[in-house]
Amino acid sequence: MEVLALALGAVLALACVVYVALPFLREPAAEDDTLGDLSPARRRRLALEEERDRALAALKELEFDHRTGKVSDEDYRELLGPLRREVADSLRALDAPAPVADTAPGEKVDARA
Repeated sequence: MEVLALALGAVLALACVVYVALPFLREPAAEDDTLGDLSPARRRRLALEEERDRALAALKELEFDHRTGKVSDEDYRELLGPLRREVADSLRALDAPAPVADTAPGEKVDARA
């Protein structure tokens, strides 16, 4: 009886391991990778969004470093202006209307773009 319980437990444990590991063992489907199929306008928008995110992160880090005393007041004032301009430029570029001709056939045009 003990041998049967141990064997059943081992089979159950193995089944659980296979069930949990199965998603990691599968090959990703080719249609899951849609970044290669982006139109030039969408690629440009993604690049602008990444630029905006990097600039906002740098601005946040600068403000944190200034508050914690790692950056002096003079250095903070010197670095703050260019970072704010970079953020503003990337936001303006994202708000600019996208040319309709650059969208791929069947691609939705973002009403905010």
